[in-house]
Amino acid sequence: MENEHTGSRRNHWTFLTNHARVLIAIARDPGVRLRDIAAGCDLTERTVQAIVTDLETDGYLTRTRDGRRNRYAIAPGARFRHPAESGLEIAGLLAYLAGTPTATAPPGPGSAPAVPDGDGALPRL
Repeated sequence: MENEHTGSRRNHWTFLTNHARVLIAIARDPGVRLRDIAAGCDLTERTVQAIVTDLETDGYLTRTRDGRRNRYAIAPGARFRHPAESGLEIAGLLAYLAGTPTATAPPGPGSAPAVPDGDGALPRL
């Protein structure tokens, strides 16, 4: 008998939300097109547009016109929304997942590096 923990729905979860995936794509390339984000995240362009609007409305990024394209900037000091992580800035996680050391905040005492070593290895915790 299938229950909520063994059912087929439980096998398709992921660690990151679609909002996180879109923000990571923007962190990797601030000039990325929404259609490219949609393709990379396996989402529709309309969904990506709504997510970018959410992120902009809530102060996580700003959008400016650069000729015919948009350019995005992630807000410095933006913090996680969930109460469990609300005191933490998203910059370290974005830098780690996007592979952009320039977006990292200085590590606190006893914290692991926010970006993997040059060989892509995960930091030791």
